[in-house]
Amino acid sequence: MFKPQRVIIEEKALDYEGGKLLLEKFERENIDVKMIKGGRVSGIPGKTDQEMFFYGKNTLVVGVRKESDFQTCKPSAHYMLPIVSGCVGMCEYCYLNTQLGKRPYSKVYVNVEEILERADKYIEERKPHITIFEGAATSDPLPVERYGHGLSLAIKHFGRSELGYFRFVTKFDEVDPLLGLEHNGHTTIRFTLNTDRVIKEYEHKVPVATERIEASFKVSESGYPIGFIIAPVFLYDGWRSDYSNLITILGEKLRDSQPTFEVITHRFTKRAKDQILNTFPQTELPMNEEVRKFKYGQFGYGKYVYKDEDIDEVKIFFKENLGKYFKQENIRYII
Repeated sequence: MFKPQRVIIEEKALDYEGGKLLLEKFERENIDVKMIKGGRVSGIPGKTDQEMFFYGKNTLVVGVRKESDFQTCKPSAHYMLPIVSGCVGMCEYCYLNTQLGKRPYSKVYVNVEEILERADKYIEERKPHITIFEGAATSDPLPVERYGHGLSLAIKHFGRSELGYFRFVTKFDEVDPLLGLEHNGHTTIRFTLNTDRVIKEYEHKVPVATERIEASFKVSESGYPIGFIIAPVFLYDGWRSDYSNLITILGEKLRDSQPTFEVITHRFTKRAKDQILNTFPQTELPMNEEVRKFKYGQFGYGKYVYKDEDIDEVKIFFKENLGKYFKQENIRYII
């Protein structure tokens, strides 16, 4: 369970009851609290990239989100739902290491009700079509749910909505607060999974695969639609056996649930590689450009991906192995 070493609270957050309650909670727990006027977050120690990363990961910011347009979130959803930013996990390959850069802290908002009212306007604009919101585009909201309660509020809100749907993905297993909520099937909870070897070597401060799978079983039993993102897939010696074992565990536990699957092979940009090496100088992530294919992504920047023949092999492998337990149409994509 995540407990921040320090908390930074924007003064405006205390205009909300949730902000006042959080301040009282942190004071009771003897957590170091600093107040700021808003805007630029300061007060996190660290001089080097490594220090700023690790101190930042142990910092929670409490703020108020200003009203602004939601960013689009294709192909996952129509829009991002900005209830949390950042992640307390320390996965070496994570794209947030690049996206958040020197701001790796997690941030919760105390005006979630206002954010959800803004979401309703997007739903109204798209009627009679459904509108899907992604709650984890730039975050993992689950480990800070005990502070921000953004997921619970969103799940109940969209459970009452006719045309609004919600989804998020997590590497964590603290799902108990979500189990009794009236979601009405409008929230899909997805879990990111990988092999034991990948988790041990590259994913830090997160639950192991079996704990995530057990959490997925709980939410499935509570009627939530569920899914899995198997990512990033690494092609190392023994990868077929390891991913086959992972799929077998999933099949034996969740065959009746018929979750969806998204399979994503490892890729990296030059910028991401530089950031990773600054933060994790001893990393053993496979980032040798010479054995990869350079490809331009949909957003115009280049990235290094596995070669076409490797991707073809991955597609055949996962279709065959997932197909032993789950319907082929449940596989959304393999890339």
